[in-house]
Amino acid sequence: MEIVPGILKIMMISIFLLNKLDPRTVVLTLFAPLTNAYSNIDYERNVILSAFVSYFSDLLPTLGGLYAATNIHKALLRTILHVPLSFLDRNPTGRILSRFSVDVEILDNDLPDDLLASFECLCEVLATIVVISISTPIFIAVVVPIAIFYYFAQRFYVATSRQLMRLESVSRSPIYSHFGETVTGTPSIRAYGVQERFIDESDAKVDANQVCKYPSIIANRWLAVRLEMVGNCIILFAALFAVLGGQTNPGLVGLSVSYALQVTQTLNWLVRMTSDIETNIVAVERIKEYSETKQEAAWELENSKVGPNWPENGTVEFRGFKVRYREGLDLVLKGITFTVTGGEKVGIVGRTGAGKSSLTLSLFRIIEAAEGQILIDGVDISALGLHALRSRLTIIPQDPVLFSGSLRINLDPFNTCSDEELWRALEHAHLKSFVKGLTAGLNHEITEGGENLSVGQRQLVCLARALLRKTQVLILDEATAAVDLETDDLIQKTIRTEFKDCTVLTIAHRLNTIMDSDKVLVLDKGEIAEFDAPTLLLQNKRSAFYSMAKDAGLA
Repeated sequence: MEIVPGILKIMMISIFLLNKLDPRTVVLTLFAPLTNAYSNIDYERNVILSAFVSYFSDLLPTLGGLYAATNIHKALLRTILHVPLSFLDRNPTGRILSRFSVDVEILDNDLPDDLLASFECLCEVLATIVVISISTPIFIAVVVPIAIFYYFAQRFYVATSRQLMRLESVSRSPIYSHFGETVTGTPSIRAYGVQERFIDESDAKVDANQVCKYPSIIANRWLAVRLEMVGNCIILFAALFAVLGGQTNPGLVGLSVSYALQVTQTLNWLVRMTSDIETNIVAVERIKEYSETKQEAAWELENSKVGPNWPENGTVEFRGFKVRYREGLDLVLKGITFTVTGGEKVGIVGRTGAGKSSLTLSLFRIIEAAEGQILIDGVDISALGLHALRSRLTIIPQDPVLFSGSLRINLDPFNTCSDEELWRALEHAHLKSFVKGLTAGLNHEITEGGENLSVGQRQLVCLARALLRKTQVLILDEATAAVDLETDDLIQKTIRTEFKDCTVLTIAHRLNTIMDSDKVLVLDKGEIAEFDAPTLLLQNKRSAFYSMAKDAGLA
């Protein structure tokens, strides 16, 4: 009887791996014990076969769990790296981190162990019932009602436990979000002396999580009491039928009762493990939900190749372009139409909410068009892969973005430039003297988010990075907002010199940075209010640009 649980366990586990192993190997593995267990072979061979079966019964589910967890994690990571911006706006960082931490940990560790343990317990319970039924056949009459009671108790518990686990998972995410926000904002929290408030908020979120966790533990105890009763019933009927059934063989009576005494704990573990599987499978549901999230457009499109030097002229044309941040929201750009010729310098201004940054996001297709087209050198950007588009444009953002690693990696992440080119870019960005003063020079370690540099220095690093790429189209999204006026003048001089043949679109709040532009585009509530040379706009004292320049003391 000892070999039966092992055989059943191997057969069930192998179903998941038949597509990964040679079928002949699987068949030999499954049926070798059956063909040899009762043959006239020596004892040593039986021991080897038993060890062989035991080894594969542990190896196969481990390999299966590793294979499944790896593929699910890859799918999740691939999806999150390609989700549209609107997804990140709707989902807190803590919720996303929860998927990659707690849910993946359950997938890696808990689920494989639960599957293996449930298979083992199921085989042991079946073997126990078979042994008792053979020794006292009348026991079969009570198996059916006991099984029915057991089934309904398990179903009731699993349905409740699964929902409690979902609630516990949902209430866990705010803890991570709040903790991350607290760590990030520690200087501000200490400066305003509100440590107690954040501690209380953290405690409140943990308490809300425990409100969901505690009922889950109570439900587990509820199930344990009922399973103990089922196990005691099996022991009672096994002993009762052995005595009343007239069984004369004391050995079979002892075998039946001893197996019945063991079934209570096994039955408990069987339901516990199967329930844990259904409860923990919620983690897979949560990961699967994110893995099937709508993604951005294709990264590469085979049928939409552009030349290696595209764009050559840098002509940018908007045709009746409309865009919204996501479905159901109002338009932020409402059918704008204008053309920027190659090499032209255009300043883009407007009040808050006019649509300046939305225009930039549209150029990179971070938000997709609701209607209309954007053409660069006559090529509709909606027909290009995102990599082909974004790698041919350069932006210096309003919020400088740096990553953990050396200064060299932040300047040249793909290691395509020489040291001379790096130093030249730093010189043009007015950072050469600062970097030379560092002990490690280009190998100076940048902390997370560039926290060991000032905001202005981070902005200058982004400028140096743009100088190294130097594409035909450059977008400046309030690139000098974080530097002083003197440095601002130096940066503007560098841009005029180094990008004199490039198309430059400058989004600015400081009007003095765009006064020497070829043209100025004034946006108002997602529409073009004015588009002309700044000198002509200033001559018209009723123009919106003149009003803005007057407020800034430039007119």
